[in-house]
Parts: sequence; structure tokens; C-alpha cells
Amino acid sequence: MKIIRCDPTHAEAILTIFNEAIANSTALYDYKPRTPAMMQAWFEAKTKGNHPVIGAINDEGTLMGFASYGTFRAWPAYKYSVEHSVYVDTRFRGQGLGKALLREVIAAATAQDYHLLIGGIDAANTVSISLHRSLGFSHCASIKQAGFKFGRWLDLEFYQLILPSPAMPVDG
Repeated sequence: MKIIRCDPTHAEAILTIFNEAIANSTALYDYKPRTPAMMQAWFEAKTKGNHPVIGAINDEGTLMGFASYGTFRAWPAYKYSVEHSVYVDTRFRGQGLGKALLREVIAAATAQDYHLLIGGIDAANTVSISLHRSLGFSHCASIKQAGFKFGRWLDLEFYQLILPSPAMPVDG
């Protein structure tokens, strides 16, 4: 496995991973598959926000999973907080890719002087919750019945990791 920075050439593989998660899981509280145009806009937003898209590829060059982060809330005082996500292709789960990608997210966010990483996780996603806890994230909030998908109410859990950065935070 090799860790890379994804770019728009990876959009099709990322789209496939996103759409599988939308269709078959509660990792995304979404109903409809994303389109290539939506992926283009997603990459443009990542570029504009200087938010990396980190990927894991195998020896054949197949994107096995990806992770990124973006704006948590759009008000200025939240400038040191970002919300992240990690997705692993179903064919490559159980190989430690999620942990490797999340470690890279932590390192990238620290290097960019963010102070707080936030992950929104479906309460039934025990694998993701365990992954986050194993890297020092702590539970910080629960929102009961936040979403409705697959004919049932979904509870949303938030996990946070406080980073040592920035050294000199400023207002404004």
C-alpha cells in the first residue's frame, strides 16, 4: 500500500466508493448516487479550501480508500476545526487502511495548524467508532434520530480529537 494525495484523476474511483456507501450503508446519510459533476465540484471545494484528499493505492494503482476533511461550520471562529471522513472500498476492508488513512488525516490537519478534528459517525457503525477510539478520539455528542434511511431512524455520534496545533491561535 502507498499513501498518495488524490487529484481529479481519482474522481471516478472515489465516486464508486461514495456511491457504494450511499447505496449500501449509513456511512453517508444520502439517498441518491453522486454524479461526475458533483465530484468535480467536490474536488474544486477541496482545492479552494486547501483540504487534502488522501488516498491509499495498491501495487496495481487501484485506489483502495480515501480520506479528507473540510469546513466544520462556516463561521470564522470555527477556523481551527475541521470535519473529516474516511472511506475504504469494500474489497479492501479489514486490512488496516482506515487506520492508515486516519493517521494521515491527523498528520495533515496538524501540519495545517488545525486544532480539532471532528468525525460524524452513525451510531451503529461500531467499526468506525472503534477505529476512532483507537487513535485517541473521544465521544463528544449524540444526536438521536438525526437521519432516516433504510426505513429506520439513525442516531449520529460525534467523535473529536484535539490536536496540539496551532502554536499561536489568533482571533479574526
